[in-house]
Amino acid sequence: MFRINRVPAFDRQPKAWTHKLADYSGGSVLSSSDLAQKVVYEGTPIGLDATGLLHVIKTAKVATQASSSATTYTVFKGHNFKVGDVIMAKTASKAYTITGIATNADDEALDDITVGTTLGTALAEGSIIYQAASDGASTSALKYTPLGLLDSSYEIENLANQMVAVVTIGQIREANILAGIGDVIKNALPTIKFI
Repeated sequence: MFRINRVPAFDRQPKAWTHKLADYSGGSVLSSSDLAQKVVYEGTPIGLDATGLLHVIKTAKVATQASSSATTYTVFKGHNFKVGDVIMAKTASKAYTITGIATNADDEALDDITVGTTLGTALAEGSIIYQAASDGASTSALKYTPLGLLDSSYEIENLANQMVAVVTIGQIREANILAGIGDVIKNALPTIKFI
C-alpha cells in the first residue's frame, strides 16, 4: 500500500495549474530511485517506461548564458540531475554525461553542472537542458517519452515509489514550473496548453 504525500499548502512554490481536464489512470506509480531531491514539484514532466512505471523527465533551467564551447552550465536549483545522468540541449544533437554538480560559488540558489565534452550549443539564460537516453555526438533523445505533467507537488522521502496523478489534458502557467519545460517537451504534449 502506498500513501500520497502531497507537499503542504504552505509550500512557497506558486501554483502552476489553472485547469486539469484529464489524468493518466494506468496505476500512476512514480519511481523515486533516480531523483536527487525530496520533493517533486507541480508541473514536472513525467514519462512512462516499458514496465508501466512513471519517471520524472529531468530538466534544468539555464541561469547564465553559456557559449557553444562551454562544459559547465549554471542552472537554477530544483532540478533532479545527478552525476552520471546524460544531458542534451536539444534532440538529434550532442548529449554527454554529467561529471560534476556543485553549488555555484557566487549564488547558492544555482548549481553548476559539468560535462566532459561540450554540448556544442550556445544556451541563453532561460534555456532548458534535458535528460537524454544516452550519450553521443548526434543522436540525442529524451530518456522517456512525455506522458503528461505532475498534478501537484509530492514529498518522496523514505518511499521506494510514490503514487501520483499525472495530468494529460489541461492548462498550466509555464513560468510557475520550477525546473522548466522547454520546447522539446511542450511539442510532445499537444493536449497541454502552456500560458
